[in-house]
Amino acid sequence: MVITYYCIVTLFIIAYLLGSIPSAVWIGKRYYGVDVREHGSKNAGTTNVLRVLGARAAIPVFAIDFLKGFVAVSIFSLLKYDVNIPSGAWIVNMKILAVFVAVLGHIFPVFAGFKGGKGVATVLGAVTGIQPNIALLCFAVWFVVFLLWHYVSLASIVAGCAFPVFVSIFSGSIYARHGLDHTSISFLIFSFVVAIALVWTHRKNVGRLLDGTESKIDLWKYFSKEIDKNRDANG
Repeated sequence: MVITYYCIVTLFIIAYLLGSIPSAVWIGKRYYGVDVREHGSKNAGTTNVLRVLGARAAIPVFAIDFLKGFVAVSIFSLLKYDVNIPSGAWIVNMKILAVFVAVLGHIFPVFAGFKGGKGVATVLGAVTGIQPNIALLCFAVWFVVFLLWHYVSLASIVAGCAFPVFVSIFSGSIYARHGLDHTSISFLIFSFVVAIALVWTHRKNVGRLLDGTESKIDLWKYFSKEIDKNRDANG
């Protein structure tokens, strides 16, 4: 059991370090000479990178933030090879804790002075590592809301609030994947915590939405700029 506990602690440390990869900060500084935490909303996330640096920088930032959450959770599947692990349900619970650890790393990254982003992409990647179907549904909600109103913050809040609704309907399938036939209460609780946390981290955005001062994002405008830059660069 000592080795088992050692492995679990190690996996949580890895999850935090993966979450701490400050993609927005590193890409901004390395390729643009800009610390995005000093511009725009001062948030080290995809949306602020899109506003400050453009789509070419925002796409890899989103991809890395998504993948680090996904990997941070997925590595806990290795525990199924440990004979001391009691059940698949136990592994699911460890993955849920790993989500919090990875997002904690994103918000307080050890590699960027403990000043990071809000963790929406990382949460999406982490939830995908537990239940991809629910993650896809949440992303669909996010996409539809964003297309209708062009507010990333509003889309994130609505998708986050839809999360526990989808979990209430489909969470039984999470445990079914591990050979169990009961609903994951811990995952349902987790979904409500995520929804509340997303609203809390976007509380300033909520204020701006109510005041009508929240900035909209027109993706086509940003991609058009990239197309024009490439056309000018190629003559």
